[in-house]
Amino acid sequence: MIQATLKKLARLWMREVHPRLMSFITAAGVLWLGVCLLLLFGLANLAEEVLEQEAFAFDETILLWINRFANPVLDQIMLATTRLGDPEVVVPLTCIGVVWLWWRWRWRIAAIFAITCIGGAVLSTGFKLFFEKARPALWPQLITETSYSFPSGHALGSMVLYGFSAYLLAQGFQPQKRLIYGVAVVLIGAIGFSRIYLGVHWPTDVVAGYSIGFLWLSLCVGLLQLETRRSTKSTNSSGD
Repeated sequence: MIQATLKKLARLWMREVHPRLMSFITAAGVLWLGVCLLLLFGLANLAEEVLEQEAFAFDETILLWINRFANPVLDQIMLATTRLGDPEVVVPLTCIGVVWLWWRWRWRIAAIFAITCIGGAVLSTGFKLFFEKARPALWPQLITETSYSFPSGHALGSMVLYGFSAYLLAQGFQPQKRLIYGVAVVLIGAIGFSRIYLGVHWPTDVVAGYSIGFLWLSLCVGLLQLETRRSTKSTNSSGD
């Protein structure tokens, strides 16, 4: 009985799971997959420490060190930067992106883009409610945040929205691909740093936000690539 069950599972793996897994690995890339696995390992260790309510001494040290350089000019720059990750900016940009793709008859891409951004928001809210980590309060802050701290929703959301947008733009403007990705990296990094500078997040919150966002983004990009290849094969088959 057990032997027969194992044989059925083996056949199911080879027929259904293995081809899809190999296709996903091919789409994502081995190096990319390795980075994701390392992030998963680091994120798991970090989450375990947060659940045990362990305090990270370097978190406070980094915040206090950065605060030494605070000045009115930097305050205004960081306030403007952090707004690029606010829901008031992210939600309209997401809607504009989905509508534009839909208008251009890119229905499947529009759907995946919407799922990517909505999924990022769900992950951010869900993890915050699960870990219930308090935000830092080391000095009088310029902005007030009422939600929990871990992970940084701004870091996660910017990684998902601007990262996916950069990927789509890079596909359409291949010669400018490096510039597009470079601008996205600087923008995403600046938003995360602004949260630390303003003292509304611990550095580990931002690292966790980036990690979760990158993993979710990688999954969605991989699914988009699989869907694109499937559509291309279907088109070629129809043409034949």
